[in-house]
Amino acid sequence: MAVHDNITGVVTAPPKRAARPNWMRIFHSRTAVVGFCLVLFWVLAALLAPVLPLPSPTDSDVMAMSNPYPSAAHWLGTDILGRDMLSRLIFGARTVLSVAPLSVAVAMIVGITMGMIAGYYGGWIDVLISRVSDIILAFPVLVIYVILIANIGPSVLNIVIATMIASAPGIGRITRGLVLGLKQQEYVAAAKLRAESTLYIMIVELLPNCRSLLIVDACLRIGYTIITIGILGFLGLGLPPPNPDWGGMVKESVTVLNVWPHMSLIPSAALVSLVLGFNLLADGIREAWKS
Repeated sequence: MAVHDNITGVVTAPPKRAARPNWMRIFHSRTAVVGFCLVLFWVLAALLAPVLPLPSPTDSDVMAMSNPYPSAAHWLGTDILGRDMLSRLIFGARTVLSVAPLSVAVAMIVGITMGMIAGYYGGWIDVLISRVSDIILAFPVLVIYVILIANIGPSVLNIVIATMIASAPGIGRITRGLVLGLKQQEYVAAAKLRAESTLYIMIVELLPNCRSLLIVDACLRIGYTIITIGILGFLGLGLPPPNPDWGGMVKESVTVLNVWPHMSLIPSAALVSLVLGFNLLADGIREAWKS
């Protein structure tokens, strides 16, 4: 809607917001479709796990321990304790797809808040937040996870806390860079002239124009977090048993890898497919944003 200046009588166009991506273009990309299908497969498997005709992931079939290869009773075979691999794989997906997105969501909230404040206000606030972020980012991410989990113990809450501490500074740095450019735009100046609050400007004017890159970053971080959860499980720092844990499944099968390789290959393939799905989906969103 055009704006009429009562003093000069000039009719001008309203300030334009930053261009927004055409989200439907995501499904025009084969890369994005493949990634979406991989993620959707595991999401559906996790959601339907309670109603699928699967044995309990913690029950042992003693008769199958001598021959754990795939059979009519156990389609993907069993592990060294006689537990059904397919059941543990699908119930393990429930764990991964609840913990990883939750962890990244918390990290995104904290990181975006840090970045918005630092980028919008600048000055000593920006310097303080940036220096704290630099200190955390100076440590390798996996080292931060191991130190935190080893000291506070493995649990869903502690994994969320560790992810927040390790990821929030990086998210904040990305958000800060976006806000530094966007806060100079005309629509932000117009909001200030309307005497809008700082909170309004951040949430309504700035955040929507940052969301494309932040969604891409979130998809990638979910993939990284899934890998990290798998590594922690392999190191014995994942979720405590008897929770199905893909990384823990690989660890349990290391001693029999030469004899029964499927015990390690199956959870590894599941881990790779889910991470690949999120990475391909992120690439599709990036392409849609650039179009």
